[in-house]
This record gives sequence, C-alpha cells and structure tokens, in this order.
Amino acid sequence: MLVPAPERILVMKLRYVGDVLLATPVLSRLRESFPKAHLAMLVNPGTDDVVRDHPALDEVLVLERGSLARQWRFVRDLRRRRFDLVIDLTDADRSALLSRLSNAPVRLGYNSERRWRGVLYTQVVEADRFAMHTVRYHLKAMETLGLAGSPPAPFLAVAPEARREADRLLRETGVDGARPFVCLHPGARWWFKAWPADRYAALADLIQQETPAQALFLGGDQEQSLESRIADGMKTPFRSLIGKTGLRALAAVLERAALMVSNDNGPMHMASALGVPVIGLFGPSDPAVWGPWGDGHRTFYKGLDCRACFHPDCFRGEQNCMRLITLEEVWQAVLPSLVSV
Repeated sequence: MLVPAPERILVMKLRYVGDVLLATPVLSRLRESFPKAHLAMLVNPGTDDVVRDHPALDEVLVLERGSLARQWRFVRDLRRRRFDLVIDLTDADRSALLSRLSNAPVRLGYNSERRWRGVLYTQVVEADRFAMHTVRYHLKAMETLGLAGSPPAPFLAVAPEARREADRLLRETGVDGARPFVCLHPGARWWFKAWPADRYAALADLIQQETPAQALFLGGDQEQSLESRIADGMKTPFRSLIGKTGLRALAAVLERAALMVSNDNGPMHMASALGVPVIGLFGPSDPAVWGPWGDGHRTFYKGLDCRACFHPDCFRGEQNCMRLITLEEVWQAVLPSLVSV
C-alpha cells in the first residue's frame, strides 16, 4: 500500500453521468478499507447528484468553471482541505493538473495515452481501458493501493424527497400505478449512438398493445426534439417525462420500472445500479467495456469497426451500426421480461 492509513482522501472523476456512476465501486472499496477517513469526490457540474446521497461520501465537490480567478480560488480551497491521498479516475490532463495542484503527497492516476501528465502523479495506474469493463478499470487503482477483492457494484441512492417528486410526476403523466411500466430512453450524447426514433415509437406501441405494461419515455432537454417525432409515430398513448426530471427524480422513477430500454447513456447505468433489468442498444461503444453492470441485462452490439468515423460524424448511412439493430430483435428481448409482470 502506498499510504498506510490515509486520513483525507479525494476521488476525482471529471466526466459524464454514467462515468461517475461507474466510479462508485471505488468509493465503496475505500470506505470499507478506511472507515474513519474523510472521503470526498470531485465531479463536473451537472453530475454531482449522482453521488450526492452516496453513503460512503463525506463531501461532494463540484469543479469550478469560469474565469481564471475563480478557478484559482477553487485550487486554493482544494489545498486548504489537505488531502493526503488523491485518486484521479478521469484519465485526462486537466484532472491530472488538479491532482498535482492539490499538494497531496500521494497521487494516483491513469495515463492511457502515455502523455506528459504521467509526471504529475506519484504513481500511474497500469491498466488497459479497452480490455475490461470500466468498473474493473476503475478498481485497478484500488489494486495499486493493495485493496483487492470482488468488485462492488455501482451504487445509486434514492432520496425520500425524490420519491415524492416521482409520485407526482408519474401521476401527472398518466402512469397507472397499478400497472407496470417500461422506461425508454431514446437519447445519446451523439446522434450516431442513438437507435432511430421511429423504432422507439414502434417498440412502445408493441409494449402497450401486446403486454399489460405501459411505455414511459425519459430524457433530458436535448431529447425534447425527439418528443414530437416519437409521439406522432405512435398509435397508442404517449407518456413522457422528457425534460421534466433532474437526476434525483429520474432515479426515483427508474427504480419503479419493470424494464429499461436505452441507448448507451447515463440513465442506462442508473437503471442498472438500481437493479432494474436493462436492454442496452450499443453502436460505436463496446458493451464489454461500457455495458450495464451485473446480471439480468441484455445488450445489442453489431461490432462494426468505427475508428474511421466515430467522432464527430458517421458516414455509413443506412448501414449505421444502430440502424442494424432491428425492431424485431429488440422486441423479442423485451417480450419475455414482460409476460409475467
């Protein structure tokens, strides 16, 4: 172990919602190993609600944006906290610099690109990010500290006030509390990671025509442009909470779902962490690395080589990897999950 008994630990994950959630097993491992330590986590704005109620954490810090003066004040505040161990799970230059500026005597981090940032850590974690699931990749930092064992599962807490808000939202949206519902999330950070909206509409119709379940669409503000397209394409009632939930209320809605059908995104990982069966639709990202953690899930992935056009665009047209996932194969995966509900 690099430090015998750290008193103040900072974990950093400056990425997106799903990334932060997949880092929570590290929090569980640290808390069980150092029960008396002060444990804090630094995350990007907009992702803090993922870990706000995590029982292992004493403190959640949100990265300061804006002017150089504001950012420097944030760095000074970080130094005043006197962390003796910083674990940077981000694998990026900015977080590596923050790690060094914290003045912590022990700093662990990843450097998969073999860039200059490696010199900012006292120990670089050796791991191949594409050779294992992201949960195991994060836990390689724990093995560097000598903390091994079976991987803890990602954890997402649901606050009582979030459950009350979910009650209201579901009632206002017309969800019948006596019947099960399936959550469908048609959004993704990039369009080429999204299953076509018309197939989500057709899938929702099948769910509501062939099973006792209701279909409920979820999404953030960026999915609002899909709402009318999906609603116009449906023959059965359209129920939607797109743009109406924050992360905490979204978690409270998800925990009640019978099933989640989703592209590769943060809410998919939220459902998985809450024990909800997930059918994940994957395009350029490999579910062996980014899939829902745990048993009882199903993923679709065509395994195309996307290196030539992964970002910022895809040039395959109708042969786009998401379009190769058919409505019929997804429906055949959904149906067995709902026949007994």
